[in-house]
Amino acid sequence: MKKKTIITISRQFGSGGREIGKKLAEQLNIPFYDKELIEIAAKESGMDKELFEEEGTRTSRGFHLLGALGYSLGGPLSTMTELSLNDRLFIVQSEVVKQVADQGACVIVGRCADYVLNDRDDVLHVFIHADMEDRKERAIHSYEVDERDIESSVRKIDKRRSNYYEYYTDRKWGAADNYDISINTSTFGIDRSVAIIKDVIENKEL
Repeated sequence: MKKKTIITISRQFGSGGREIGKKLAEQLNIPFYDKELIEIAAKESGMDKELFEEEGTRTSRGFHLLGALGYSLGGPLSTMTELSLNDRLFIVQSEVVKQVADQGACVIVGRCADYVLNDRDDVLHVFIHADMEDRKERAIHSYEVDERDIESSVRKIDKRRSNYYEYYTDRKWGAADNYDISINTSTFGIDRSVAIIKDVIENKEL
């Protein structure tokens, strides 16, 4: 089996997953993709990037993933007109995830990347979670979420991510079977979590 050179990071809101991904990419000196995927998707597809901003929050009915993924960015979007806007956005982002993975080692945060790249054997899939109190604190200080009813806000964001993921993948968001590693940042902290993933990438072939 190939060495794991591509890392996908799925994360609970406020768990520090994005920070871990960014630090990991910097230490490994490889590209980091999060919001950057929106810029690429918008440029490649010709669609307004604002349409991608709410990725992870919207689904639609009547979507058949296996057939729809047969479309690629190489063809005109008019071939997907029978699909809803949300479904087209998902397909475009999925194609971009595949493209950046084909270019080589990188870290990809969110975008159902663990599912989109599931058939590759050079990918390490990571899920980042944390205790609610730590997530609330990070949401307030790092993401400037209103302190009023903060726990409800955190849970609602997770629920949207879960609904989106489960709708488009038909898999359980956060389920252990979908990932190679699950890390609790309340136990290990950000830097130690980065070190754990880095150790797997640099020293082991899974």
